[in-house]
Amino acid sequence: MKLLYLITGAAGYLGEEVCRQVIARGEAARALVLPGDQTAVYIPEEIERYEGDLTDKKSLERFFDVPPQTETIVLHCASMVALGNERQDLVMRVNVDGTKNIIDCCLAHRECRKLVYVGSTGAIPELPHGQRMAEPDFFDAKGIVGVYGQSKALASQLVLDAVKNEGLNACIVMPSGILGPGDVACGPVTSGLKLQMQGEVPVAVAGTFNLCDVRDLANGLFLAAEKGKAGESYILANEVVTYQEFTKLVSQEGHCKKPFFFLPQRVANIVADFLEARARKKGEKPALSRYEIYNLSRNNHFDSSKARRELGYTSRPYRETIHDEIEWLKAAGVV
Repeated sequence: MKLLYLITGAAGYLGEEVCRQVIARGEAARALVLPGDQTAVYIPEEIERYEGDLTDKKSLERFFDVPPQTETIVLHCASMVALGNERQDLVMRVNVDGTKNIIDCCLAHRECRKLVYVGSTGAIPELPHGQRMAEPDFFDAKGIVGVYGQSKALASQLVLDAVKNEGLNACIVMPSGILGPGDVACGPVTSGLKLQMQGEVPVAVAGTFNLCDVRDLANGLFLAAEKGKAGESYILANEVVTYQEFTKLVSQEGHCKKPFFFLPQRVANIVADFLEARARKKGEKPALSRYEIYNLSRNNHFDSSKARRELGYTSRPYRETIHDEIEWLKAAGVV
């Protein structure tokens, strides 16, 4: 039997790295892309491209239809991110209904050997500071802050229910955060790093991160495909780093200035309220949101020992990741 990886979200930050690694492994793969998606140009040419929409199950049929004597492993990376509660209906349709459609297609195609669903540590109920958070046995959207985390909790439980009730061979990986080379879209962390490199971050917000190198996360997906047990979840996390420590590493590796001052979170929330109100009037994205401040202030200690023990997951030091991302940003002409 031939093996074919089916990758959703292949044009995203994580998906692109998954594509690069599947090529390095010498495996065949195809990518699902939205019709007319301009970011599809970033998918390596060795990867087949199939148009489809997660929210339209019928459009997924061609993506799942494979030649005889072929087995598939589905890596479901696609999701819609929201830094707060914007676009709630769309986020739920893509992340929850879209995942349900992927599950149904996996069940309908017996050649599908396994589904690896990319969830999020944002779907884990927060424990008080000082306690490490592990994988829950059941996902519930109640008590989860933000529509993104809520949607990931609902979708993760759909996966577990399909394993228990319908015999689906699937497991879940839950990244804590993402950092490293290849962020073409310049997400929030990369944008902050870039602004610091350009000397445009004189003031920052006190708090903590838990970020993983995108290359380690992509490798974690393949480890889960090979070793992950059906119905199990695996946190892919790193050690916690303070924003002060993070900006110090950026200044050392990027030869740039650190922020002069770090706002207390109470003050930062007042600033965020003003920026969000102004952005709403202008129809723009705010430079700072309460949800981003929450993610800095929350307990970010996630326990990835299960993934390290059962899958062989590893995470490289922050300095190495920051160095490599800065070199990539320079090579790409972004800074």
